[in-house]
Amino acid sequence: MGGWALFANRDHGLAGAWLPALVQGILSGALTGALKKTLEALDGRLAGALAFAVPPAITAGSILTLLTLVHTLIGTPEVLATIAVPWSISTLYAIVYNAGLVRARRSAP
Repeated sequence: MGGWALFANRDHGLAGAWLPALVQGILSGALTGALKKTLEALDGRLAGALAFAVPPAITAGSILTLLTLVHTLIGTPEVLATIAVPWSISTLYAIVYNAGLVRARRSAP
């Protein structure tokens, strides 16, 4: 996702794009692991439709907040464009991975 951040900020030259790219690359790596562990920790704590909806909503909201805060603090020129793809992909991953966890738990003997 660092490459995406570099692309999203390309109109600001390398001087405006390298830091967002580096930071996004580091954040993406760290957040992927935290996302997976958080979903696994929340698995089994809710029932019904809430088990499918709440854990991905928590992680999506947390990641959106963190990405927005960090990129604002470091002065990323194109904050929205920079976080749009990483946030969308992480949210989609959270929805799919969480659904798999819920289904596996429900089908376990």
